Amino acid sequence: MTPSNEGGGGPPPSSQAPLPSQRRWQAACPNCGAPLEFASAASASAVCSYCRSSLLREGDALRKIGQSAEMIEDYSPLQLGASGRYMGAGFTVVGRLQLGYADGQWNEWHLLFDGEPDAAKTRSAWLSEDNGSFVLSFDAALQLAPPQAHELVLGASQIVAGQNWQIAALTPTTLLAAQGELPRPPELAREYLVAELRSATDEVGTLDYSPALAGKPPLWSVGRAVRIADLAMRGLREDSSKTLQAKSLECPSCGAALTPKLGSSLSIVCAQCHAVVDIAKTNAAELPHYEQVNGMEPQLKLGSMGSLAFADGPRLPWQVVGYQERCDLPDPNDEDAEQTFWREYLLFNQKEGFVFLVDSEDGWSLVRPLTGAPTQTRSLGASIEWQGKTFRRRYAQSYTAKTTYVLGEFYWQLKREERALVSDYEYRGSGKREMLSREQTGREISWSWGRSMDASEVARAFGLPLSAHAGLRSDASSLGSGGSSNWLRNLVIGLFIFFLLILMIKAMNEDDCDSYRNTYGENSAEYAQCKRSGGTRISSGGSGGGSYGGFGSGGGGHK
Repeated sequence: MTPSNEGGGGPPPSSQAPLPSQRRWQAACPNCGAPLEFASAASASAVCSYCRSSLLREGDALRKIGQSAEMIEDYSPLQLGASGRYMGAGFTVVGRLQLGYADGQWNEWHLLFDGEPDAAKTRSAWLSEDNGSFVLSFDAALQLAPPQAHELVLGASQIVAGQNWQIAALTPTTLLAAQGELPRPPELAREYLVAELRSATDEVGTLDYSPALAGKPPLWSVGRAVRIADLAMRGLREDSSKTLQAKSLECPSCGAALTPKLGSSLSIVCAQCHAVVDIAKTNAAELPHYEQVNGMEPQLKLGSMGSLAFADGPRLPWQVVGYQERCDLPDPNDEDAEQTFWREYLLFNQKEGFVFLVDSEDGWSLVRPLTGAPTQTRSLGASIEWQGKTFRRRYAQSYTAKTTYVLGEFYWQLKREERALVSDYEYRGSGKREMLSREQTGREISWSWGRSMDASEVARAFGLPLSAHAGLRSDASSLGSGGSSNWLRNLVIGLFIFFLLILMIKAMNEDDCDSYRNTYGENSAEYAQCKRSGGTRISSGGSGGGSYGGFGSGGGGHK
């Protein structure tokens, strides 16, 4: 293996110039003879880009230890050779792992930071996909014995490295393929557990029980959410969305052209037949898909732009890229249970990623997924702490939310009638109303935070005419109204409840959804969603869920 010195000649002439090259080690692949180059003496292995042989470094020699599968093309904006800066230090993307789980796959990119050729001084990290955004993590040492894989319980608190964490995901994982330069030899096609933990300080911890460890403690890494735009990256794919469209995807249900707008989309709804298509594996013989019954026309059109702000932050442009209708599933043994419907719009900003605009019975709210997790108080689930605020539980029990209809594109793989176990919390202080929502799907828990909005704010944000304001309020009463208007609102609510009781008594002998048709109209979203959800009758009393919505991501974690 021959060392080589590249670059030199002084600093780059501008901020757009390539990062200074490091000392590299060159060798030939023992399987095909193709040239390989190692950027760091710390790298233990590499995958030949020509024959995909997995190679192990043994001093100055390379030995073939296996064969990597071909990468599944997923149109990530990242690629080998891309560079950037983090906390003032430059880095280069030198390797990639593609990992699979029951519902799809995700990437973890190996970053090598600029430094000395000495392995002890070389720093590397992992850039992983997380709920439509990215997390940058560094490997960390474990001074105390970590928990065994069988000891981990989803949702429980766990002390790791002297810090309290919440176990957010337990994912049986398989390494599908590897690429480039890696700190450890890849172990392909062997299932193992990856545990994801989240903290109240917005950190993400990962326990990796890789089979390559052979009885050693799991690998431990800690990271935080990052934005690609803040990493000042160069050498990204020129336009991953154009590359995606160039594949000429065809709807497997009706044959219409599918034209994804975002390179990160894993699911898309056909604009012609409304079939939901999984586009995570575009090289499959036939794209997985399912058909759905048509829902309501969204009040905010797909592709429309709006200007919205989080808390005290600046107003930013957001584009509507997805829409879903959801409902809760009341306890069938509770005759007083009330069913609730709500709508969620998936919004995208190139620098900020994804957020949700939720239209529910309590009004509108702007919601974003959290990287961290709130802290449980001593009140046995009645309240939680987040960023110095106490959020109190909205309902006595959690409820099951079901997705009934979708349109547009989504960064996770949609499932037919996807369900999640939801718990809602709220905070009221200084005239503000904030919400936290916990959603559990399978072996994963996700948290989201949101703030309430008035319907007029939504209308102004998307430039809707005054005539549209009433329509935006028809499904959810305004959260911001108050003062002298309270008496009128209370009168309207009282009359509404009175007539609703009369209608429900009449509906006892009618179709289970007749109460929705009689109350909201035959063309209403409530009636249509009731029919699609199996016709659960609404009745007085009780408490339903879904007032805050949250987000129905089947993804989350580093995927």
